[in-house]
Amino acid sequence: MALKFEKLEDFYQVYENHRTYVHAVVRKKHIRNFDEQVWRPGKFESSQSVLELGTGTGLFLAYLVAKGLTDFKGVDGDPKTLEFMPDNIANKVTIGDIWLTLDKLEEKFDRIVMLDVFEHFSYFEGQKLLTNLKNNLNTNGRIILRVPNAASPFGLQYQYNDLTHKAAYGPGNLEHLAFASGFNIEKRLSARRGNYFKKSIENLVHSILNRCLTEPPPLWGANMIAVLVPI
Repeated sequence: MALKFEKLEDFYQVYENHRTYVHAVVRKKHIRNFDEQVWRPGKFESSQSVLELGTGTGLFLAYLVAKGLTDFKGVDGDPKTLEFMPDNIANKVTIGDIWLTLDKLEEKFDRIVMLDVFEHFSYFEGQKLLTNLKNNLNTNGRIILRVPNAASPFGLQYQYNDLTHKAAYGPGNLEHLAFASGFNIEKRLSARRGNYFKKSIENLVHSILNRCLTEPPPLWGANMIAVLVPI
């Protein structure tokens, strides 16, 4: 029977062929990147509770374990990801539709994390999701998002590499959506890969471009981290 493609969600039918599955093995570079991009900006502590939506193969959850954090849960829609997760992580991950899972979720968390996930929801779905997630945040809770940075010329390769992406975000319209959902953006930053030397060269180039261009992007990084706090 031939597959039908009539809406964006239909492309999930061949998503397994599109994505790359990698075992959740935490290396020094992962710890360094997550420390810089998520842990410190999100003001994480090992005593906190964390929910990750869209776990993939569980690399971020494995990172949390490496940081000594034990109170966590995850949700993902792809059952194949379980094949690449350690048992101590897979046992805490629910495979299923995010909306249906959240409808049944009564727990509250200190941090809710979505890494390369939020762009898979339309603007209206994203507003609904953030609004609903406020009910699952503890006092002083935060939501941490990583999305392609459509305001940067380097972000387009990530934004348009996946047909299931429904929304494109830059710092401005992400803040707009946050306001519509009852959040402020506490912090935003570029999520950059690479070693210290490459980042230093990039910083120098971006500094020169900021002086030369009449309208440089607010963030140069191909991907963007945003920390949201309820208003």
